[in-house]
Amino acid sequence: MVVTKLNRIDEIFKQLRATKRSALMPYLMAGYPDIEASLSLLISVAEAGADLIEFGIPYSDPLADGPTIQAASEVALTTGVNTDIAFDLVKKAREKIETPIAVMTYYNAIYRYGLERFAGNAAESGVDGVICPDLPPEEASPWSGAAAQYGLANIMFAAPTSTNERLKKIAHMSRGFIYCVSLTGVTGARTNLPSNLTDFIGRVRKVTDKPLAVGFGISQPEQAKQVADIADGVIIGSALVSLIGADRETCTDAAAAYISKIREAMDS
Repeated sequence: MVVTKLNRIDEIFKQLRATKRSALMPYLMAGYPDIEASLSLLISVAEAGADLIEFGIPYSDPLADGPTIQAASEVALTTGVNTDIAFDLVKKAREKIETPIAVMTYYNAIYRYGLERFAGNAAESGVDGVICPDLPPEEASPWSGAAAQYGLANIMFAAPTSTNERLKKIAHMSRGFIYCVSLTGVTGARTNLPSNLTDFIGRVRKVTDKPLAVGFGISQPEQAKQVADIADGVIIGSALVSLIGADRETCTDAAAAYISKIREAMDS
């Protein structure tokens, strides 16, 4: 039986569109810098103004991630963090927050875990969506079906190099929102936004009315503001993960202050 009701991701974008605001979506790595701090970070960034949280499950070969998130993944894996622990962290966070959470992982991890088992356990823990950067739309049907069965958003990637026909396929398979990669390559903070970003978002808008969130390279409040002006969501990952890794003792407060600053810039 397919779950058809709106989940938290759908609801938050509906609310934000009504107020003409864009979603702030920080990325956190499950189990980084350690399991206890990871739980505190989930709660603190939500309370600081995050509208949706991308929660990475550590993976041994994270091909879409740059050196900062790769290093965080390695730390988490070394301490034994896995999919079940990531789900448990979400479940514990749900005792205090209702902020939508989308886990980010790679298809091999989902496949080996079992598609229906992954979807069922994710939903039971309080996960709202799954981001899988290495799953092409042509091969996404089995996972998309399992995700829909448990009411999970299947969030797919669109890149500036995607043709218009491919963008249509991505839009058709995506639920919740479409993750628009600002540039080709891997994650990582950049000094400047790509000059063709506005054109790229315009191309995706022509094929869908689903929410569009932009990630890869955004690190500064001014950049977040620029992206918020053209997209429905702003994803910030490497810069936040780097901040967290700089001082484990103060990372929770530092992350909250950083997210508050980004939120203020986006709303200005």
